[in-house]
Amino acid sequence: MSKNRHLTLEGRITIEQKLKEQETFKEIARDLGKDPTTIAKEVRNHIRFQRTGCYGRPFNDCLHRKDCGIRYLCGSGRCKRLCAGCFSYPCSTLCSSYHQAICQMLSKPPYVCNGCPEKRTCTLEKRIYSAAHAQKEYEAIRSESRQGIQLTEEEALRLDSLISPLIKQGQSLHHICISHADEIMLNERTLYNYVDRALFSARNIDMPRVVRMGRRKRKRDSFKVDKKCRIGRTYQDFLKFMTEHPGLIVVEMDSLEGRKGGKVLLTLHFTIPQLMLAFIRDTNTSQTVIDTFNWLYIKLQPDVFKRLFQVLLGDNGSEFSNPSAIEMDQSGNQRTRIFYCDPQAPYQKGAAENNHALIRRIIPKGTSLDDFTQEHINLMMSHINSYSRPNLGDKTPYEVFASLYGEEILKMMDVELIPPDKVTLRPSLLK
Repeated sequence: MSKNRHLTLEGRITIEQKLKEQETFKEIARDLGKDPTTIAKEVRNHIRFQRTGCYGRPFNDCLHRKDCGIRYLCGSGRCKRLCAGCFSYPCSTLCSSYHQAICQMLSKPPYVCNGCPEKRTCTLEKRIYSAAHAQKEYEAIRSESRQGIQLTEEEALRLDSLISPLIKQGQSLHHICISHADEIMLNERTLYNYVDRALFSARNIDMPRVVRMGRRKRKRDSFKVDKKCRIGRTYQDFLKFMTEHPGLIVVEMDSLEGRKGGKVLLTLHFTIPQLMLAFIRDTNTSQTVIDTFNWLYIKLQPDVFKRLFQVLLGDNGSEFSNPSAIEMDQSGNQRTRIFYCDPQAPYQKGAAENNHALIRRIIPKGTSLDDFTQEHINLMMSHINSYSRPNLGDKTPYEVFASLYGEEILKMMDVELIPPDKVTLRPSLLK
C-alpha cells in the first residue's frame, strides 16, 4: 500500500488483525507501507467505546469493584448478589463510594484493548478498534467534507458582482466562463449549482434555457431478485461456454412493453430458424417469467423442452434476475442454462431485437397490450413466423423450424403456417 493515499477497508482489516496479534504501530506501518503516526492517528480517531462487561459479569468501572461487599443499594432485601455484580443497577448510579477506574494501559500505545490478554475477564469500559466501524466513520466524514459550498463570503461577493450583471444581460454561463476564465477559475457546472442554490443575485429565472429544460427525473433502479445473478453468467461466460459446447441451441429472450405498468410480452427467439414465440404477461416481474417457463416445461414435456431450450441469452432486466428458478425444475433438475448480455449492449442479441421490428408493425410502440389475449399474440406470431426471410433462402421461420425439429412441436406451441398471400403485418390483423 503506497504512501500519500487514504487507508482502504483492506488496510483497516489488516490493522485490526495486527492489533489482535499485539504488533506495534511501527510493525503495522511497515506491512502497510505507511508512517507509524498514520497508524496511530487511525486507531485513536476511530476508537469504539464498549461497556459490555465480560462473561457472567456486568460492566463495572468502580475502583473498589473487586473487594466491595456492599448489598441492597436498590432497596430489595431479597437480592443475593453483591451490588458490584448487579446487571440492573450500575454502581455509578446508586453508590456514594463509587470512584471511576480507568485502565492505565490505554494511556499509551496501542490505546485499545484488541490484543489485551485480560479482555475476556475485564469489566471496565473497553476501547476497541473495529475495521468496519472505522471505515463507516471515514466514509461519513468524507461525504460530509464534500457537501455544501466551498466558497468564502468574500469570494462569493466578488463572483456575484462579476457574473450576475452579465446573466441579467442575457449571457449564458458558458459564454461568461469563456470570456472571464482567468477571473472566475471555476467549472461551469459549479456556477450553475451556485445560481441554482441562490448564492448569487441572478436566479434561474434569468436564464431562460435552464427554466425551460427543467430538472431531469432519475430513473428508479429495478428490483433484482438475486443481485449476484450475473456471476458466472456474463456474456464472456456465454462465449466461453459456447466454445466448449458448440452446436447448442441458443434462444434469445427479451421483454416487449406496451404502456408502462400494463401487460408485457415475453419473447423467445430461436437464433438459427429465426422463429420467435411470444407470451403475454400481466406484469413485468420475475415470477411471471418463471411461470411462463414452467408452463412451457409442462406443455412440451421435459425431453422436448431440454432439446429446444438448451441455452437462454437475456438482457439485464429485473424480470430475468432469478436464473436458478428458470434453470431448474421443481425437482431441482437442470433444464437449461442462462447467460446475460453486457449492460447497454442489445446488439449481443441482435436477432431478437430485429424481430421485434416486425411485432411493432402490428403493435406500434406505445400501444397498450391490456386488451390482447394469448390467442391474439399467437395469431400475430403465426403471421410473423410465416413471413419469408432472404437470409433463410426465402424460406419462412416456420418451415425451417419444422424441418429441424418437426411440425408437431410448432402445433404444441400454437404456431400455425399462414399462406403467403394471407400474411398481414399491419395493426388491422388484431382488430
